[in-house]
Amino acid sequence: MSVITKTSQPAVYNDSVVRGFAIMSVIYGVVGMLVGVIIAAQLTWPELNMGIEWLSYGRLRPLHTNAVIFAFGGSVLFATSYYVVQRTCHTPLFGNKLAWFTFWGWNLVIVSAVITLPLGITTSKEYAELEWPIDILIAVVWVAYAIVFFGTVGIRKVRHIYVANWFFGAYIIAVALLHIVNSAAIPVSMTKSYSAYAGVQDAMVQWWYGHNAVGFFLTAAFLGMMYYFIPKQAERPVYSYRLSIVHFWALIFTYMWAGPHHLHYTALPDWTQSVGMVFSLILLAPSWGGMINGIMTLSGAWHKLRDDPILRFLIVSLSFYGMSTFEGPMMSIKTVNALSHYTDWTVGHVHSGALGWVGLVSMGSLYYLIPRLFGQKKMYSVPAIELHFWTATIGIVLYIAAMWIAGVMQGLMWRSVNPDGSLTYTFVESVKATFPFYVIRLLGGLLYLGGMIVMLWNVIMTVRQGRAEDVPVASVNPAHA
Repeated sequence: MSVITKTSQPAVYNDSVVRGFAIMSVIYGVVGMLVGVIIAAQLTWPELNMGIEWLSYGRLRPLHTNAVIFAFGGSVLFATSYYVVQRTCHTPLFGNKLAWFTFWGWNLVIVSAVITLPLGITTSKEYAELEWPIDILIAVVWVAYAIVFFGTVGIRKVRHIYVANWFFGAYIIAVALLHIVNSAAIPVSMTKSYSAYAGVQDAMVQWWYGHNAVGFFLTAAFLGMMYYFIPKQAERPVYSYRLSIVHFWALIFTYMWAGPHHLHYTALPDWTQSVGMVFSLILLAPSWGGMINGIMTLSGAWHKLRDDPILRFLIVSLSFYGMSTFEGPMMSIKTVNALSHYTDWTVGHVHSGALGWVGLVSMGSLYYLIPRLFGQKKMYSVPAIELHFWTATIGIVLYIAAMWIAGVMQGLMWRSVNPDGSLTYTFVESVKATFPFYVIRLLGGLLYLGGMIVMLWNVIMTVRQGRAEDVPVASVNPAHA
């Protein structure tokens, strides 16, 4: 009598949705940065909008911020969080169909933004410009994202929850809270609504949201990437796992209270402004603790920086993170803010974090991910990664240095008074003096965009020579997943 036995197929990671988000993030990166270059050129030569209202700075600026933060950055975060949570939990994604829903839903949000923002359909809330029907879609997609992520953590095959997942989890919960509360509105039509808050309360809620979009979407989540991809690329354990846990709890508690520093010298109560300033200064400690932890992971392997451009992306991103998280608390001090507020110094600060920290750590992580997602040992062209690194880094330095100088100059010109108390300079004179720095900013942006185009070419070539492969679920120590 013959016995028929069933052979069970080994479990595989659900990487198809990771591939989708990874590829789209590179495409969105090019598009978002191209729009950024266009508006930088318009600020230099305003007539470049050719009198077309849909191409005006006021319409394209929110399109640029939404494209680079939520389309590029968001897609990177979906891709990396889905990849990391599977590897560190030793289990496929919970709810693969729901994961695909987040992919198509998020892309529908992005397409909706591309249509509505140039048409001037906007709430006028910074980083939250999208109108209420799109906001509802974002909330639904985000709940699905939370179910997939926390469901995967819940069915993990290892007892330990790796620190990267703590950062990803905190960002998912915090962004849901921030988005739903700040976007509360009273609709009057399909394309128009009014905020549920009024006056200074509306401003307070908006900058509680706005600063924590930086704190959780653009910091905590990308620190989750840092804690996975730097040890993997360096082939070294995290320098101090204990410090990473202290870093996590200190950062997420402190960040929530720092938003009022955006509202110095406004109608917001003075004590609230001071609370925001104090918590911003406290933020320096956990931020630098995390930066030091990431950089010191290279202890005993510093030589790898000479030959590994991917590792260089990741480590230099931490240097910009450290610089930005020193500059931010400093600018939150009221006496410094009196000079810097409303000037291009703020623009330089934002972009040192956005281009230097978020951009470089995203690119390094994608360069690690994409070959592995398509069955390759490395990217199609390593020299192209090297070229991308240097064009991006030089572009960032030109951009932020120009904006720092322009910003300090603007602040000094605006506060300069004659002996009789009249202003020394007109506003137009400060704009004219800023022109050379706007040209340098545009050059820096072009270099950064050029690097991103090189990356797109490299990704296309890597995907063409590779093939999507299902990877069996690991059965090793999670620290080496």
